[in-house]
Amino acid sequence: MKITEEQFARIRPLLPVQRGNVVVDNLVFINALLYVVDNGCKWRALPAEYGHWATVYQRCYRWALSGVLEKVFLALQREKILQVEVKLLAIDSTSVKVHPDAHGARRERGGQSIGKSRGGWTTKLHVVAADDTLVVEMHLTGGQAGDGPEGRVSLDAVGESFPGAPVAMDRAYEGDQTRAAALAHGHPPVVPPKSNRLDPWDYDTELYKGRNVVERLFRRIKEFRRVCTRYDKLDAMYLTYVQLAFIAIWLK
Repeated sequence: MKITEEQFARIRPLLPVQRGNVVVDNLVFINALLYVVDNGCKWRALPAEYGHWATVYQRCYRWALSGVLEKVFLALQREKILQVEVKLLAIDSTSVKVHPDAHGARRERGGQSIGKSRGGWTTKLHVVAADDTLVVEMHLTGGQAGDGPEGRVSLDAVGESFPGAPVAMDRAYEGDQTRAAALAHGHPPVVPPKSNRLDPWDYDTELYKGRNVVERLFRRIKEFRRVCTRYDKLDAMYLTYVQLAFIAIWLK
């Protein structure tokens, strides 16, 4: 996967100005990152046309820690939000298998959201989606984290940004606290009660079908192999790859 000159023009002003004797320009560098993220290859397998792999990796590491691609991600996210009418939000999480190479980061270098669940060592990506390409909130936890509490974190982060928009959630989020949090932020919860509920409620089954947008969103970003499997120790690096996946999707 590569972005074109025309697509790159949309994000060029958001990237650092290159100074000095820089061999790899920003367009080539972004395409180098996309090559690694899309193919899931080791950095050493980066084709020579993109420059020396170690130089590209170090630059990626600096950008990840300084939030360069996060800035691009947020700018394109705002642009896309303005283009759509958000009628429904959908909350869910997906588990990402952690490769053995991703373990062992020193704490002082940054966060490492990795935990052990029934599926082994995993990271969870929690998102709020507005359609099958638009994520409005995301964060990482270890794989052992419960969806209900993290759903409330997501709802607090979204706040009143989309007033009145219902929020579709599966049964993992049907707890009283999570539904109350949705209502507190002005989002009517659309969630089926568990079968053992003593006080089950009715919900809009047609509206609930819209929850599939978040499943389709996960399918889209997991086409990028370094999103589908976590190889990097630091959250900042892994989140950079997730952000880059969305940037590539939004630039199409």
